[in-house]
Amino acid sequence: MKTSTKDKLKGSFHEAKGTIKEKVGKATNDSTMRAEGKAEKNAGKVQQRIGDAKEAVAKLKGKLADLTAK
Repeated sequence: MKTSTKDKLKGSFHEAKGTIKEKVGKATNDSTMRAEGKAEKNAGKVQQRIGDAKEAVAKLKGKLADLTAK
């Protein structure tokens, strides 16, 4: 599995986990858990963006290799 795909999957997992934590914290009036959930959700979004960036760099690298091969 490509590292970009792994980053996207891990990011999605952390985003979902963070959303659940945030909602549980809100339901139980636990501000610490809600803050942790929000932070984990945002970290997951960042990790997904890193996966997107890695994928874009790999595509660009392939295009550049094609251009130099011609």
